[in-house]
Amino acid sequence: MADALSAIPAAVLRNLADKLYEKRKNAALEVEGIVKQLTAAGDHDKITAVINLLTHEFAYSAQANHRKGGLIGLAAATVGLSAEAAQHLEVWVNLLVYQSQIVPPVINSFSDQDSRVRYYACEALYNIAKVVRGEFIVHFNKIFDALCKLSADSDPNVQSAAHLLDRLVKDIVTESDQFSIEEFIPLLRERMNVLNPYVRQFLVGWITVLDSVPDIDMLGFLPDFLDGLFNMLSDSSLEIRQQADSALSEFLHEIKNSPSVDYGRMAEILVQRASSPDEFTRWTAITWINEFVKLGGDQLVPYYADILGAILPCIADKEEKIRVVARETNDELRAIKADPAEGFDVGAILSIAKRQLSSEYEATRIESLHWISALLNRHRSEVTLNHQNTCLSFLNDIFDTLLKALSDPSDQVVLLVLEVHACIAEDQHNFRQLVVFLVHKFRTDNALLERRGALIIRRLCVLLNAERVYRELSKILEGEADLDFASTLVQALNLILLTSSELGDLRDLLKLSLVNASGKDFFLSLYTSWSHSSMAIISLCLLAQAYQHTSFVIQSLTEEDINVRFLVQLDKLIHLLETPIFAYLRLQLLEPGRYIWLLKALYGLLMLLPQQSAAFKILRTRLKTVPSYSFNTEQVTFASSSIQTMHISEDGNVNEDPGNEHNGINFASWLRTFKQIQQQHRVYLKSQASSQSSSISSKVVEVKKSKQPKGPLGVADRPPSRLSRKGP
Repeated sequence: MADALSAIPAAVLRNLADKLYEKRKNAALEVEGIVKQLTAAGDHDKITAVINLLTHEFAYSAQANHRKGGLIGLAAATVGLSAEAAQHLEVWVNLLVYQSQIVPPVINSFSDQDSRVRYYACEALYNIAKVVRGEFIVHFNKIFDALCKLSADSDPNVQSAAHLLDRLVKDIVTESDQFSIEEFIPLLRERMNVLNPYVRQFLVGWITVLDSVPDIDMLGFLPDFLDGLFNMLSDSSLEIRQQADSALSEFLHEIKNSPSVDYGRMAEILVQRASSPDEFTRWTAITWINEFVKLGGDQLVPYYADILGAILPCIADKEEKIRVVARETNDELRAIKADPAEGFDVGAILSIAKRQLSSEYEATRIESLHWISALLNRHRSEVTLNHQNTCLSFLNDIFDTLLKALSDPSDQVVLLVLEVHACIAEDQHNFRQLVVFLVHKFRTDNALLERRGALIIRRLCVLLNAERVYRELSKILEGEADLDFASTLVQALNLILLTSSELGDLRDLLKLSLVNASGKDFFLSLYTSWSHSSMAIISLCLLAQAYQHTSFVIQSLTEEDINVRFLVQLDKLIHLLETPIFAYLRLQLLEPGRYIWLLKALYGLLMLLPQQSAAFKILRTRLKTVPSYSFNTEQVTFASSSIQTMHISEDGNVNEDPGNEHNGINFASWLRTFKQIQQQHRVYLKSQASSQSSSISSKVVEVKKSKQPKGPLGVADRPPSRLSRKGP
């Protein structure tokens, strides 16, 4: 200290701490001259003493004016050191004696409570940096940290001084070969999520400057600060958004021209940003993803599921430009022939597609189904486990979701769901499981059967072979415990069979039931389940041209069978008889003598209809057109032959002998089956009615009990005696 005091006059030291800037400035100039003389004389001990004096007695002083003078004095000493300045800074770095050298006290002053001290700290460091230039880099991280804070300083003068210093530091860094990007990136990463707009501008400025230096590989470290840049795209300041977008655009351009890019880490960030509530951020993220899918190649294979999870919601984005890019990306991704051996996770992608099936947006649900279908077609061996039942590994997880999708309000979604189901059902076990699940779905969701039943059944018949579908449905319904549901579903299936253009081949097959083995087999496969509905079995027999059996079925109906539901179904059948589907039947009425059982069956239906109903009038009008000329000889011949092959007992039961079989069908036996099932329905309906009646009765009793007063039976509660009764 004595050396310093002997070198610097007391008046200079007093002026250095004066409250007036001009006196401090003049004192600093004298310090500069003194240090120059000492430097020229090579008296390094006194130089060190002067620096220590300026540091401890001034820069670290409790008095603000002392601190101001210390800072301007340290800057002046640095200028005076001239070429020796770097040497003293190097000494500070090597010996880690921060408090005894020039730069640490200046940096420390950046956080001073007095804004003027912070201002002079910026000015001092600016002058120091101009002198030492490249040697200054050893202090870069601490200076960067200080500048980052000063960029958001509450005093505009300090901000202005900091910006001036910041530009100088950037110039020094861009021309230096000592700057370490590896040491800088952690510092940058820590600050990228700061919300202060001034800090954000400061950070984007540094990113842009460093990226412009050819020798600095900012692209290699892009994953470390990419998320922060995307975060700035939604800033309230237009200027910051533009700066961030400009930086991102430049990096994307570099990515397109770079042979080596870490796509994976960045893909994870982009996936998150693609769901941002900010439109511009979503659009930028999906644009980057689009480029990554085109450029990434094998690197992106493990990330396909995550990328798909980001793309699918954007397909239904409210902004058209986002939808366009998302659809293009989706098509690009689905066109890639990735192999599971390369890390392509089929299960993960299926999981994403399944989750998006619950999306509120139709477009997203549709694309999810396209993905499921594509994966089943492309990677069936990967998604199939060859266990005993050859069950798809994901079936249990996704099947219920697919079934729920059958209730989707969009017909297009439902049709695609059915295509996926059909793909799954290529294996017999899965086919059986599909139909079982479908019947269960119809049972638990009656509205689905009413709204979509026909669409679902018809589409499955096209995709999976109509006969196969109907046989399986019939087999399941044979053992259905809920008889009311069984009747409802059979009626629906029968109506589809009679009316759908897709099932024309099945109707043609059934018409050959009495002459063809295949037709007979299919007819019999439906008979038992169709017996759950008397009108369905009548329709089936008319279609199979088993008219005699039709007549016997009609005659077997009891009073209990002729209910509202039956009459509604009969009304539908009568109207169907007038359609082209039953044109062959109407033409057969031209030969009533030959088709006497058809005529009898139709008259039987007529007798069941209320006379005032429209169906009665339609059928009666049709029967009136039957020509009578052929009854004379043909009827007598047919009747006599019929008497020989059958007899009617006193109780009215019809008994056919084996000779009355057609194409090997024992109609007498099948009629008994029909009667048994119909009897089960009668018993079931009675039990249901009884159960409902008991339930109502119990509720009435409970209501009565609740109205009775509590406690022991009083006089008012006793039944009246004879003497108390009034009236005759």
